[in-house]
Amino acid sequence: MAKPKKFNLRLMVQIFFFALIALISVNKTLAATGMGIPFLSAASLHALCPFGGVETFFTLVTTGLFVPKTQISAIILMSLVFLLALLFGPVFCGWVCPFGAFQEWIGKIGKKLFKKRYNHFIPPKVDKVLRYLRYGVLVWVLTVTAVSGALLFANLDPYHALFKFWTGTVALPALILLGVITIGSLFVERPWCKYACPYGALLGLFNKIRIFKIRRKTETCVSCQKCSRSCPMNIDVCRNETVTSLSCISCYECTSDRNCPKAETLLVQATQKSPQVSIAVVAIVMLTVFIGGIVGSMVLGIWSSKTNDQGSGGKNNGNGQKKQVEMQEEVLD
Repeated sequence: MAKPKKFNLRLMVQIFFFALIALISVNKTLAATGMGIPFLSAASLHALCPFGGVETFFTLVTTGLFVPKTQISAIILMSLVFLLALLFGPVFCGWVCPFGAFQEWIGKIGKKLFKKRYNHFIPPKVDKVLRYLRYGVLVWVLTVTAVSGALLFANLDPYHALFKFWTGTVALPALILLGVITIGSLFVERPWCKYACPYGALLGLFNKIRIFKIRRKTETCVSCQKCSRSCPMNIDVCRNETVTSLSCISCYECTSDRNCPKAETLLVQATQKSPQVSIAVVAIVMLTVFIGGIVGSMVLGIWSSKTNDQGSGGKNNGNGQKKQVEMQEEVLD
């Protein structure tokens, strides 16, 4: 008799945020025709993306202006995600990010097609080198944004392309990259997250300093390696007493009883002697901080996601760059 499937809390959270962003994106299109849903935001996706806060931070500090398409909402989201990363690592990547969820869901098809070969097509040595690519992307994105005062990365952003592809306003390179990642997800789990995501690269650094870490009890571990095989980021969990890999997305799949046959072997703890934190508690804290922070900022009158589509920031180098930047932003949104 087949065992009943257990409730997958992370999947439910992923579906919620994916649906929310999809609805907001559609509502922005409807709002432009006067048919928007009144109680739902019609903000630019860039204003609702925590990485937008990272991108606009330098311009905001140095000029007092936001990069076009971003707003204080992006700064607030960035701060909340950083707080959560300090506590639990990149839970935003593993639980909230709609594009990460999209890759996972495409990957389920790949798992059925290729079975055990799935997520093991790239040789380990090549994979190790490719892992550094996303740090190069991070430096490049922050540099070009700081210099231009514009979200030029939107030309390549597959996340933006996924939720705006029907509008006819997405840059062709972004659509091509979205297609490549979609196909790639049939062979490699979360290829964008592993090799190219600039925000994932930044959040991954928190794995070194996070308060609550994934810890393995060697005395109860049977070395079945199920935890390592279940990791979407190919981390060899079985060989680590404490998971501090920069690639960890805090999905906590390795700690699930679906993947670890020995109870209380893989735990979320501040120290080896401190009480364990259940995944349900992690989820509750994450949602409370994330949603509570947004609602709290609204109550305090701090939150604003309304942007000037013609550009609320940008630098003028005397050669008409600002005008060109604003035109690019108008086309890309």
